[in-house]
Amino acid sequence: MSRNPANAMRLGDREFRMLAEYIEGTYGIRMPETKRVMLESRLHKRLRMLDMTDFREYLEYVFENPSGDNELVNMVDAVTTNKTEFFREPDHFDWLASNLERLYEDYGWGSREKPLKIWSCAASTGEEPYTLAIVMEEFRRTYPRFEYTIFASDLSSGVLEQARKAVYPEARIEPVSPQLRSRYFLRSRDRSLALVRVKRDLRRRIRFARLNLMDDDYRLRENFHVVFCRNVIIYFERPRQMQILGKLVGYLVSGGYLFLGHSETLAGATLPVLNVAPTIYQRSEHG
Repeated sequence: MSRNPANAMRLGDREFRMLAEYIEGTYGIRMPETKRVMLESRLHKRLRMLDMTDFREYLEYVFENPSGDNELVNMVDAVTTNKTEFFREPDHFDWLASNLERLYEDYGWGSREKPLKIWSCAASTGEEPYTLAIVMEEFRRTYPRFEYTIFASDLSSGVLEQARKAVYPEARIEPVSPQLRSRYFLRSRDRSLALVRVKRDLRRRIRFARLNLMDDDYRLRENFHVVFCRNVIIYFERPRQMQILGKLVGYLVSGGYLFLGHSETLAGATLPVLNVAPTIYQRSEHG
């Protein structure tokens, strides 16, 4: 019996379960039934690019064909959510900016011997790490000897590539003040494109790399003074949230700070941290 073409382009029960179990088991991203339409819609583009008209054929290619490994990366890029913007949840950046002098003067964080190390662990298309770099550079205007590094990671190779290019529609930098726009962004020579690019001096401050927070070993050989993990753990089940947060806290230096999204909390968690401001946690010096 021939398949109905209309049904072939629908994500059936079996195919949805297979995808949902793989995505959740490998990347920790929850895929309840309510996300079936979203998953189907986002993967249609991949099917068209591969000239396929059937989800069964697509899954066979991804999971059973040796050349399907490359498509796994494309599939993850298609289904992950990457909502972000410059200076998103600005209270966090305000708090960091207002405390940098204390951290620099009292603890030596940011000195040449002890550069301030920051990790943006859900960097998406780069708005968060570039915002962090802007905050750091503004502080350097007063303290020119201040030193820092920013490591930015994400699950999606596609968004990391966009982040490295650092090219954005001009409308995306509306949350940035005019003064900071002129200081850290360049407009496209072709004004009809309405594009901007982060200036080179800022771009070279950030190291981007793909990292899956579900991995048992992040293979990082350094600890950080500041970790931003915002609006990420809400996509995981509670036990997995605690595992990830425990590892992130483990990468903090004593007295270092963890920033979560405003809809996230460590309430009920037994981690060696103190809540010092809304969704800002400091690692205990004895933790």
